[in-house]
Amino acid sequence: MNYEQLLNQAYEKVKVTRECCRFEIPRVSGHHEGTKTIITNFAQIASGIRRPQGHLLKFISKELASLGEISGDRIILSRKLASKMINEKIERYVNTFVLCSKCKKPDTELQEEGAKLFLKCLACGERKEVHRI
Repeated sequence: MNYEQLLNQAYEKVKVTRECCRFEIPRVSGHHEGTKTIITNFAQIASGIRRPQGHLLKFISKELASLGEISGDRIILSRKLASKMINEKIERYVNTFVLCSKCKKPDTELQEEGAKLFLKCLACGERKEVHRI
């Protein structure tokens, strides 16, 4: 057998998919204490999406109309909230401040230039202005 025949035989044996699932948004875990909601894996969520905890907390607090404070690896929100609602807000944050609008990859970083904030994609080079929180 020559090289091309061997290569074709190998391609037939291997399933090739284009789907990429390397980026997954971590789901919140926590509990309620009285009227407060405590998210115990907040630090894990922030590091999973590679964003500063303060920036993510500011977004969540504003979206949920609830004061929040960081306490170690967790946050404490001032009202009772469903985890489904918090997960939706984190997904919205990821779509706005993490995923590239052009190639949809999570390989991005936030860059400040004066009073403006930009989302720069390290994969395709796209640069887009995003609103400040």
